[in-house]
Amino acid sequence: MLLLGDGEVRELLNVCEAVKLVEQVFRDKNLGRIQNPMKTYLVYDRYNGDHRFMPAYIEGLDVAGVKIVNTHPENRRKFGLPTVSGIIVLLNPEDGRILSIMDATWITAVKTAAASAVATKYLGRDDSEVFGLVGAGLQAVAHVDAFTCSTNISEVRVWSRTRRTVRRFLELMSERHPELRFVEAGEVAEAVRDCDVVTTLTPSRRPIVAADWISPGTHINAMGSDARGKHELEPEILRMAKVVVDDLEHCSLTGEINVALSKGLMTKEDVYAEIGEIILGEKPGRTSRDEVTVFASTGIAAQDVAVAYSVYKRAVEKGFGLNVDVSGPTMELVRQLSQRPLHMAKKVQKIE
Repeated sequence: MLLLGDGEVRELLNVCEAVKLVEQVFRDKNLGRIQNPMKTYLVYDRYNGDHRFMPAYIEGLDVAGVKIVNTHPENRRKFGLPTVSGIIVLLNPEDGRILSIMDATWITAVKTAAASAVATKYLGRDDSEVFGLVGAGLQAVAHVDAFTCSTNISEVRVWSRTRRTVRRFLELMSERHPELRFVEAGEVAEAVRDCDVVTTLTPSRRPIVAADWISPGTHINAMGSDARGKHELEPEILRMAKVVVDDLEHCSLTGEINVALSKGLMTKEDVYAEIGEIILGEKPGRTSRDEVTVFASTGIAAQDVAVAYSVYKRAVEKGFGLNVDVSGPTMELVRQLSQRPLHMAKKVQKIE
């Protein structure tokens, strides 16, 4: 069993490869080649947090896995810990062995960003250059990385509730992507109005993006909602847009459309398509320059498993991580760890 920490994952993960993998996952899902059960929640009301358990099997890659991830919004303020963290366990479907346990932080961010990049490819205008980000955390970092793989992005307008977060993001990303122009938005509207592509990345439980800010032809990636009651867009946006989802059943429960559905403001029939249908050519994506499109995504485990498997294969090839056998007595495991050389990543820049 190969153990991989956050540093190894960040060094080994290729973002542009992840974009291609996620597109293939969406394609395979709609071809029936993926098992992707509904995620299971443990909710801790007294701590304002939860754990999610997300399994998947990908037939084409012949790999299975499960992601265990938490969301505790008050962690940073209370404990100085990330609000989201987790692990991915990769499994060999042939014999049941655990192949790897790895940190899920960067994989979660990248697979989400990859989904946005894929959706923008099929739903955004080909000449889209100005991108607005509502949120400036790790997800925003991954999104800029992913957008540079498959779009004509040239300018990024970014807003966050905390100016310190925005400025840290601008400083980091100006160095990371000197070819792009980064602009701080003082208000949410400034990160939305006149943007070709808008991506929302917050855990909001009330709409923070107004319908009258949306210009004709805008594509919106609504990525922040991952639990019941969360939503970022005014319902009017969903009514006036072509709405595409990653997975209708998952998204109906925890994605951007969950609140509108529960309040009777829309029905499942109002959802135009799953993104896999568009990728497969079963339905057209954007059909006019002035069309407003929304990609509502809550994330599916197969994305995580596919990206994690690419990290695992690269780690094996390059000799990264720590191989351990946990089947024997505890002291034997300790002896293994004390005698075995560690093949770890060199120091990489940490992005919280």
